[in-house]
Amino acid sequence: MPGTILLVDDNHEILTGVRMRLGAVGYQTRTACDGQTGIQSAIQHPPDAIVMDVRMPGIDGLQAVAELQCRPDTKDIPIILLSASLADEESALDAGAHFFVKKPYVGTELIAAIRAAVGLKSVPSQGGSE
Repeated sequence: MPGTILLVDDNHEILTGVRMRLGAVGYQTRTACDGQTGIQSAIQHPPDAIVMDVRMPGIDGLQAVAELQCRPDTKDIPIILLSASLADEESALDAGAHFFVKKPYVGTELIAAIRAAVGLKSVPSQGGSE
Protein backbone atom coordinates (compact mmCIF):
# COMPACT_ATOMS: atom_id res chain seq x y z
CA MET A 1 0.00 0.00 0.00
CA PRO A 2 1.62 3.27 -1.10
CA GLY A 3 2.26 6.02 1.40
CA THR A 4 3.97 9.39 1.64
CA ILE A 5 7.62 9.71 0.68
CA LEU A 6 9.82 12.69 1.56
CA LEU A 7 12.27 13.44 -1.26
CA VAL A 8 15.37 15.48 -0.34
CA ASP A 9 17.78 16.55 -3.08
CA ASP A 10 19.40 19.82 -4.12
CA ASN A 11 18.88 18.93 -7.81
CA HIS A 12 15.42 20.11 -8.91
CA GLU A 13 15.42 17.84 -11.97
CA ILE A 14 16.01 14.75 -9.84
CA LEU A 15 13.26 15.79 -7.42
CA THR A 16 10.85 16.26 -10.31
CA GLY A 17 11.77 12.94 -11.94
CA VAL A 18 11.49 10.91 -8.74
CA ARG A 19 8.26 12.66 -7.78
CA MET A 20 6.68 11.84 -11.16
CA ARG A 21 7.86 8.21 -11.04
CA LEU A 22 6.52 7.70 -7.51
CA GLY A 23 3.25 9.44 -8.31
CA ALA A 24 2.75 7.04 -11.22
CA VAL A 25 2.82 4.08 -8.82
CA GLY A 26 0.55 5.69 -6.21
CA TYR A 27 2.89 7.37 -3.72
CA GLN A 28 2.30 10.86 -2.42
CA THR A 29 5.46 12.94 -2.15
CA ARG A 30 6.79 15.96 -0.34
CA THR A 31 10.07 17.58 -1.31
CA ALA A 32 12.91 19.47 0.31
CA CYS A 33 15.95 20.87 -1.43
CA ASP A 34 18.47 20.62 1.42
CA GLY A 35 19.22 18.49 4.46
CA GLN A 36 18.03 20.98 7.08
CA THR A 37 14.66 21.50 5.37
CA GLY A 38 14.35 17.73 4.98
CA ILE A 39 14.95 17.19 8.70
CA GLN A 40 12.36 19.83 9.62
CA SER A 41 9.81 18.33 7.22
CA ALA A 42 10.36 14.83 8.67
CA ILE A 43 9.86 16.17 12.20
CA GLN A 44 6.73 18.19 11.38
CA HIS A 45 5.04 15.62 9.11
CA PRO A 46 6.71 12.21 9.46
CA PRO A 47 6.67 10.39 6.10
CA ASP A 48 6.49 6.65 5.53
CA ALA A 49 10.04 6.78 4.10
CA ILE A 50 12.69 9.29 3.05
CA VAL A 51 14.69 9.28 -0.20
CA MET A 52 17.68 11.59 0.25
CA ASP A 53 20.75 12.59 -1.73
CA VAL A 54 24.07 12.08 0.06
CA ARG A 55 25.86 15.10 -1.36
CA MET A 56 24.12 18.40 -0.72
CA PRO A 57 25.42 21.78 0.42
CA GLY A 58 25.04 22.60 4.11
CA ILE A 59 23.78 19.54 5.97
CA ASP A 60 24.46 16.60 3.67
CA GLY A 61 22.51 13.35 3.58
CA LEU A 62 24.86 11.55 5.99
CA GLN A 63 24.54 14.31 8.59
CA ALA A 64 20.77 14.44 8.11
CA VAL A 65 20.46 10.67 8.61
CA ALA A 66 22.56 10.86 11.78
CA GLU A 67 20.35 13.65 13.15
CA LEU A 68 17.11 11.84 12.26
CA GLN A 69 18.41 8.61 13.83
CA CYS A 70 19.08 10.41 17.12
CA ARG A 71 15.54 11.73 17.49
CA PRO A 72 12.91 9.48 19.08
CA ASP A 73 10.20 10.94 16.82
CA THR A 74 12.09 10.23 13.56
CA LYS A 75 14.44 7.32 14.32
CA ASP A 76 12.06 4.71 12.91
CA ILE A 77 11.54 6.39 9.52
CA PRO A 78 13.25 4.24 6.86
CA ILE A 79 15.78 6.19 4.81
CA ILE A 80 17.11 5.50 1.31
CA LEU A 81 20.23 7.43 0.38
CA LEU A 82 21.11 8.22 -3.23
CA SER A 83 24.56 9.03 -4.56
CA ALA A 84 26.46 8.98 -7.81
CA SER A 85 29.48 7.66 -5.89
CA LEU A 86 29.59 4.01 -4.86
CA ALA A 87 32.20 5.12 -2.32
CA ASP A 88 29.30 6.67 -0.37
CA GLU A 89 27.50 3.34 0.04
CA GLU A 90 29.37 2.11 3.11
CA SER A 91 29.18 5.54 4.77
CA ALA A 92 25.46 5.74 4.02
CA LEU A 93 24.70 2.38 5.58
CA ASP A 94 27.01 3.07 8.54
CA ALA A 95 25.18 6.37 9.13
CA GLY A 96 21.89 4.49 9.51
CA ALA A 97 20.37 4.48 6.04
CA HIS A 98 18.32 1.37 5.36
CA PHE A 99 19.09 1.29 1.63
CA PHE A 100 21.54 2.83 -0.83
CA VAL A 101 20.70 3.45 -4.50
CA LYS A 102 23.33 4.59 -6.99
CA LYS A 103 22.62 7.58 -9.24
CA PRO A 104 21.68 7.68 -11.97
CA TYR A 105 19.09 5.38 -10.47
CA VAL A 106 17.18 2.68 -12.28
CA GLY A 107 13.50 3.42 -11.68
CA THR A 108 12.53 -0.15 -10.83
CA GLU A 109 15.39 -0.44 -8.31
CA LEU A 110 14.43 2.80 -6.60
CA ILE A 111 10.77 1.81 -6.39
CA ALA A 112 11.74 -1.64 -5.05
CA ALA A 113 13.88 0.02 -2.35
CA ILE A 114 11.02 2.38 -1.43
CA ARG A 115 8.52 -0.48 -1.23
CA ALA A 116 10.92 -2.43 0.98
CA ALA A 117 11.51 0.64 3.17
CA VAL A 118 7.79 1.33 3.58
CA GLY A 119 7.36 -2.37 4.40
CA LEU A 120 9.96 -2.03 7.16
CA LYS A 121 7.95 0.73 8.78
CA SER A 122 4.77 -1.32 8.77
CA VAL A 123 6.38 -4.23 10.65
CA PRO A 124 5.53 -4.01 14.38
CA SER A 125 8.56 -3.19 16.52
CA GLN A 126 9.91 -5.80 18.92
CA GLY A 127 8.49 -5.78 22.41
CA GLY A 128 5.12 -4.34 21.41
CA SER A 129 1.92 -5.83 22.79
CA GLU A 130 -0.04 -7.94 20.36
